[in-house]
Amino acid sequence: MTDQLAVVTGASTGIGYHLARIFIENGFDVIGCADDDRLHDATAELTRGSASFHAVQADLSTSAGIEQAISAVNAFRRPVDALALNAGIGNSGAFIDIPWEDERRLLGLNIGSTVHLAKALLPAMVARGQGRLLITSSVAAHMPGPYYATYAASKSFVLSFAEAIRHELVASGVTVTALLPGPTDTEFFDRADMADTPVADASKDDPADVAREGFHALMAGKDSVVAGSFKNKLQAAGARLLSEPRKAQLHAGMTEPRND
Repeated sequence: MTDQLAVVTGASTGIGYHLARIFIENGFDVIGCADDDRLHDATAELTRGSASFHAVQADLSTSAGIEQAISAVNAFRRPVDALALNAGIGNSGAFIDIPWEDERRLLGLNIGSTVHLAKALLPAMVARGQGRLLITSSVAAHMPGPYYATYAASKSFVLSFAEAIRHELVASGVTVTALLPGPTDTEFFDRADMADTPVADASKDDPADVAREGFHALMAGKDSVVAGSFKNKLQAAGARLLSEPRKAQLHAGMTEPRND
């Protein structure tokens, strides 16, 4: 057991897994939350030295799953020093063709779990006068996202949410950092049924590198970080200069399924 505790959602694979690993490398115990069995494989892989990884398998797209995760964190009876709200999924295709249940799950995970877990765990950080919150958004947050409209909108929501509560907490001793990756080499594209899109074929960033940039930004108390390639930074900067219809048109060129 170490002195510091981090909670990471979406910790079984991708950016979340590497965030958990980097926290442990930096002396944190980690509570990792995800809904799949691979989370338990991570326990043996990530427990190193005096630091440990504790798996909490819960479906964070549902209120019951979120409450399960909150109860598991509270059961440790330790203050949370860092909270990384990273879990997220996407849905590919025209909005009118995607089943509501798929959209409900996305909204529940990407938005619901982020707000609910922050609501549950931030007050104790504020009461202590210290803590760090990392919220994973996306460079997609800066532009409309045709053919994965709810995903892009959800990332706009969590970015705005992060910036707003950062301002509210500026004098509290608690920092809030938004992580904005671009296309990253994770299972996201397969899970979102986006394998048949131009963006799936494009070059992608290493999730370990993205997680490392996010961790360093979090520890430095930065407002946000656009992680990964220089192309991502250009995309985020360029989004401020274009009209919304033009951004939607350009974005669609990367996300429209080829079989449509």
